[in-house]
Amino acid sequence: MDVVSLHRTLDQELVALLRGASLECLACGEFVMHARGGSVFCPECGSQLGDQQALEDGVSFVTQAG
Repeated sequence: MDVVSLHRTLDQELVALLRGASLECLACGEFVMHARGGSVFCPECGSQLGDQQALEDGVSFVTQAG
């Protein structure tokens, strides 16, 4: 797998998470929770994801492994 296809796949997974089409954390595989303001977070590992508007409104974007 080359870098371009890996980037495209990761981008598709992130968009699916933000849309609510996917409920699985990309880091640990547990179920994620959707918060107000377009933020998605994993209560198990602490990963967070927010769309551009949520980030501009002050929702932090933090990724933490294991």
